[in-house]
Amino acid sequence: MSPDALAESAARAVAAGAGEVRVHPRTPCGGTSLSPRVLGPVLTSVRAAVGRGVRVTTAAAAEPDAGRRVERIRSWEVLPDLVSVDWHEPGAEETAAALLERGIGVEAGLWTRTDGHERFARSALAPRVRRVLVKVPCLPHLPDPSAGSGAGEGPRSLLSGLERPPGVPVLLHGEDACAWPVLRLARRLGLVARIGLEDTVRLPDGTRARSNAELVAAALTGPGHDPPDGP
Repeated sequence: MSPDALAESAARAVAAGAGEVRVHPRTPCGGTSLSPRVLGPVLTSVRAAVGRGVRVTTAAAAEPDAGRRVERIRSWEVLPDLVSVDWHEPGAEETAAALLERGIGVEAGLWTRTDGHERFARSALAPRVRRVLVKVPCLPHLPDPSAGSGAGEGPRSLLSGLERPPGVPVLLHGEDACAWPVLRLARRLGLVARIGLEDTVRLPDGTRARSNAELVAAALTGPGHDPPDGP
């Protein structure tokens, strides 16, 4: 939870092949926080360790009061590169506006089975987001990507109604038992994917992961993956 520990974990994940890192700055008691006194040291340490962009989230768990959330953003002295805003949460528009005012990239978090998709479609800020994150529930009909050309039609229908600005990338996200099926599905559909201890503590074979880096390595060496050229 400390800045140094987060930086070490992030550096190992990047060395294993991660293209970016997402962190949850925490107080000494373990609670997530948007306070500049908590956020600043974490961003400074992680950025120095990985030499690239760092992403955080403004989920209500970190600051339940929407007005206070905006105040926190305006008080930041060290700025993250990309921040997730869950569009179904109260104050999402105001939060995104405050981030954009400070020149911080916004990732629109759209959870299925919420009204986030509809609210985002109506938002005047939608054309200004840098990426859309779609959180997929653990559906019983999630196909195995190795099952053939028809695999993925169910999740495609989940995405077919998604209104997003042209050219904005989509990150497909699953958690727990769905983390690995959704990651493989994102690969098949040509979407951005993510993996880490926030999503699952299990490797594809069910054994417990020892680190974020181990999860990243498993994602990049799994079945059907073509390793990237270069480091």
